[in-house]
Amino acid sequence: MDFVQSFRLAAPEVLFSLSGLILLLASAWTRSDRGARVITWLTIAVLVIGGAMIAPALANGAAGPDTLAFSALFTASAFAAFAKLLIIAAAAASLVIAPAYFQRLGAYRNEYPVLVLFAVLGMCLMVSSTNLLSLYIGLELNSLAAYVLAAFLRNDDRSAEAGLKYFVLGSLASGILLFGISLTYGFAGTIGYDGIAAALTGKISTGAVFGLVFVFAGLAFKISAVPFHMWTPDVYEGSPTPVTTFFASAPKVAALALTVIVAIEAFGNQIAAWQPIVVFAALASIVIGALGAIGQTNLKRLLAYSSINNVGFLLIGLAAATPQGVAGMLVYLAIYTAMTIGGFVAVLMLKDADGNPVESLADIAGLSRHRKVLAACIAMIMFSLAGIPPLFGFWGKFVVFQAAVEAGHIWLAAIGIAASVIGAFYYLKVVKVMYFDEPAMKAVGHSDWMHQALLGLCAVAISPLGYLLTKPLGALAATAAGALFIP
Repeated sequence: MDFVQSFRLAAPEVLFSLSGLILLLASAWTRSDRGARVITWLTIAVLVIGGAMIAPALANGAAGPDTLAFSALFTASAFAAFAKLLIIAAAAASLVIAPAYFQRLGAYRNEYPVLVLFAVLGMCLMVSSTNLLSLYIGLELNSLAAYVLAAFLRNDDRSAEAGLKYFVLGSLASGILLFGISLTYGFAGTIGYDGIAAALTGKISTGAVFGLVFVFAGLAFKISAVPFHMWTPDVYEGSPTPVTTFFASAPKVAALALTVIVAIEAFGNQIAAWQPIVVFAALASIVIGALGAIGQTNLKRLLAYSSINNVGFLLIGLAAATPQGVAGMLVYLAIYTAMTIGGFVAVLMLKDADGNPVESLADIAGLSRHRKVLAACIAMIMFSLAGIPPLFGFWGKFVVFQAAVEAGHIWLAAIGIAASVIGAFYYLKVVKVMYFDEPAMKAVGHSDWMHQALLGLCAVAISPLGYLLTKPLGALAATAAGALFIP
């Protein structure tokens, strides 16, 4: 094994590890608000440098044996690079919006950006895994940081409850996943994805099917797909809004990318075994996510159900089990990340005159009368999430449905399109409340300029101007997807 080559391929992860340890030591010696801001911006700088180190692998279409490191325990493929860049962008955005929120409460501490950095490290290891052991290590590193982030507001009962629920249910899901890994190892005789694919050819045994089902059940919890979605609304509502922004974007990208890797690389020879599971999860998530959101009055819970709904559309791309399906899924994932970050930043900007968060749907009634730009941005995000043209969210759904049709799953695309109409109801309900109801005059507080800038950037990305990115984004997604389908 060439250690020099291995460390070169894993250089971004090494950077995140060393930087996290150094910043953790620095945080122990710095306890002021100014010190916390400095550590936050240093963490963002580390993420940007790591992203610059990762980008060439995607641009060059890295794939095959040359991307393997540490005795094939780690891969720096183009697919992993695509997912890592989205993860880093989402994490950086979550860090940018955090200081203004926490410092208003007097609760910002140096550990916050360090926890985010270690969570990013875990997610990068997840999407670079080549066997079930490195998968689990990355997953747990991310999860341990996430449990603390959810309960970061120690004096807030909702935050403590969210952290406890996330920990208990996350531990259960990890146990289910670990049991599935042990079954898969028992029947395949190996934990490497390539070895599992080679062992599970032809007719699959009943024991191996159970292992596959438990692995996918554990991953379904991490992506909050039905029927393992029950934690999402409570955790999203109770967690601090910057943490919710992080949860809804970066870990979602990592978990979905990991699900694709396991399905295509480890169980690629058993598509008929896992495809029904993915199809069920996709359709159930679309329908239950849409129906669950209809009665919600809290904006964060509404966006939580929207997240479940969008996971269903993303899984349609995986259900196609083709390079086009995976590429379409990656395109949608990139657009979804921009929409999600924009949505939660908009919620973060909704404050009353005293600076307290405004999260109720009734409290934003008539918002367009006194905060025209914010209301317009929220409306754009809602229309884009609903997949209404000419906003960029329509393109994400289009490429996923097109891949399903090309793979011969016309019925799946048809059901997905029909079910998306249900989802449009609650998105349009938000717009109706803002533009046609009598003003509640609750969300009148001033917003931080950083929040305004980030929301404006997300709004531009999902506007019709986003279609200028169609070709380059599609090409990068196709390159990343192709790295998974090399014989």
